Amino acid sequence: MGRPRTNDAAVRERLVACATEMFATRPQESVTVRALAAAAGTSTAAVYTLFQGKDGLIREVRDQAVAGLFQDLSAVPGSGPALDDLYALAVAYRRWGREHRHLYSVLFGGAQSFVPSARVGDRDPVRPLVTAIDRALADGVLAGGTTQIAVSLWVALHGLVALELAGALEGAAAEAAFRSTIDAVLRGWATPAALPALRHADTAS
Repeated sequence: MGRPRTNDAAVRERLVACATEMFATRPQESVTVRALAAAAGTSTAAVYTLFQGKDGLIREVRDQAVAGLFQDLSAVPGSGPALDDLYALAVAYRRWGREHRHLYSVLFGGAQSFVPSARVGDRDPVRPLVTAIDRALADGVLAGGTTQIAVSLWVALHGLVALELAGALEGAAAEAAFRSTIDAVLRGWATPAALPALRHADTAS
C-alpha cells in the first residue's frame, strides 16, 4: 500500500479558508505558520509543501479574492444602456463584498491589502468597470476621465460596503444609502443630455 496523502486538496482548501479568516480579522504579524496549521488541523509542513510558506499562502488567498471579484463583475451583462450597466456592476460589487466578507477584507484592507498597480493579469477586477466607463464616455452619457470616474465610483462603493460589513449600515438604511450614493456619483459624471434618462437597476438583497 502507498503512503496516505496528507497534503491533498482538502488540506489545501482548509488552509486557504482558515488563512482568509485569520488574515481578515487579525494583524498579519500575529498569524504564524503554526497558528495557521493548527486552525486547519494540519502540520506546519503542509503550509510549506503546499504554499512554500506563509507568503505563498497569503498570495493564494489574495489571488482567490481577485479572481472571485473579477468573475462576478465579468458576469454582469454589458448589453444595456451604459449607465444601467455601471449601476449593475455596482450592485454586483456590493453583493460580492457582502457574500465574501473575509475575502473582501483581505483584498481591501486586511493583512494583504489590494494594490491596484500589482500584477493580476487578465483577472483584474477593475477591468469590467473601466470597460463600462469607456463605453459610457463613447456613448456621450458620461464626461470626464476614465480613471477619475472609476476611482470616484470605487471610493463610494468601498465606503458603502465597508460600513455594511462593520454593521454601521443595515437593512433599509443600507439599501437607501446604496441607491442614493451610486445614483449621485453617476449623476455627477453624467452629461446634461443623459440626466433625464438616468435610471438604475434593482439592487439584489
